[in-house]
Amino acid sequence: MEPLSTALLLTILGMLLIVAVIASPLSQRLGVPVLVIFLVLGMAAGSEGVIGIPFDNYALAFRLGAVALVLILFDGGLNTPLPVFRQALLPAALLATVAVLLTAAIMMWVGMMLGLPLPIALIVGSVVSSTDAAAVFAVLRNSGVRLKEHTGAILEVESGLNDPMAVLLTVLATELVLGTRVLGWETLAFVGAQFALGALGGVLLGWGGQALLRRVRLPAAGLYPVLTMGIAFAAFGLPTAPGGSGFLAVYLAAVLLGSGHVPYRAGVRRVHDALAWLAQILMFLILGLLVFPSRLVPMLPVGFGLALALAFVARPVAVLLTLSPFRFSRPDRFFVAWVGLRGAMPIILATYPVLRGVPDGDGIFHLVFFVVVVNSLLPGATVAWLAHRVGVAQPLVAGPPASVELISLRDYPNEFVWYPVRRASAVAGACVRDLPLPAACVVTMVLRGDEVLAARGMTQLAEGDHVCVFAAPADRPLLDLLFGPAEDERGSVG
Repeated sequence: MEPLSTALLLTILGMLLIVAVIASPLSQRLGVPVLVIFLVLGMAAGSEGVIGIPFDNYALAFRLGAVALVLILFDGGLNTPLPVFRQALLPAALLATVAVLLTAAIMMWVGMMLGLPLPIALIVGSVVSSTDAAAVFAVLRNSGVRLKEHTGAILEVESGLNDPMAVLLTVLATELVLGTRVLGWETLAFVGAQFALGALGGVLLGWGGQALLRRVRLPAAGLYPVLTMGIAFAAFGLPTAPGGSGFLAVYLAAVLLGSGHVPYRAGVRRVHDALAWLAQILMFLILGLLVFPSRLVPMLPVGFGLALALAFVARPVAVLLTLSPFRFSRPDRFFVAWVGLRGAMPIILATYPVLRGVPDGDGIFHLVFFVVVVNSLLPGATVAWLAHRVGVAQPLVAGPPASVELISLRDYPNEFVWYPVRRASAVAGACVRDLPLPAACVVTMVLRGDEVLAARGMTQLAEGDHVCVFAAPADRPLLDLLFGPAEDERGSVG
């Protein structure tokens, strides 16, 4: 019986993953964030859905959600360049702290105005106060637009940093409602330890991971992603044990790790990208399984009110006040204020009051779930349209239809860089032999439509070509002047 039930479970899981992946392109066609599709699939497979899988294990969902968020945050940090992180750090840090506090306070007040008791309004406001890294990373990278660098950086860095504040507020609000914690020096010490130990742990693990990757020589390329995944889990666990924020540590460690030399960098990033997608799909499916649609019906009036207040009042007011000291343009402020996406993190946090035994904790969970779904649909479905409307979007360039990677156990500094040839490029119409390339650079391949051209001296570069150059990092500025901005494998230019 046990092998049969295991086989059935794996069959159902496999089918759900297949359907989720195949359905993900619908998010762009329907203008619906992909997380909503995953959540709906989970609900359809749940106790009141088509498949009818009985699942109400909040503790398991909480732990699996934490593991998934570690993988998602680590992948987001690896893809955040350190200079961009530094540029966006101050405004993003204020958004991740001050704006989260303001959002929580406004949402608590709105909840009370809508008839929620103070304890429930306090918890709900705290849970939905922060944006969600999984939702922001997924929507921004799959919306079909490329934002101005500082605008996108603020949103991504904010979502990577604000999980600790949301966790703190949720824990404090829950304990206050239960009467097990009072505001005072103990609470201030708790808050300080979370941020200090989390930041210290992230920096130490990031630097330590850099040193480890520089020195270790593994016998197989596939072991390097395993090593970096181990660093991710250690970055979460070690600071969490003494009372620090593991989520903050994971993100900071990934940013620092990605700024150093990573053997098989392209392959490692692809593995972590796949792991982040797998974690995201499984996390939303599991959270969808927890939901009973019949229990959402009583939440509709209050849920709609809270969701609309979050999108149109709480988030915009908090962001505009927080960013007022900075010299950001009005479109930038408006866009950041609108794109405050909620996702898995608030839903996972909503399981904490249930686990702690808060009265009507299940009702809080379903209310938060409804608010998150509505709030994801409102800003999430309008990201691409609004980015073009307010002028924060930059044109995308189609990515090359191939990739080239140097496979070696040694860590070479040179890399393969793809450049599109535009009409205004200085190299358009020039032959390869006439390009003033540095001595350490060589054109290795030219892609023209469906053709792969050998990069010989007589090869003439034409508009629309994709040129692969093997280059040293120090020569990148000169190559950027010759060709224009490089393109990454996702097709964005940067």
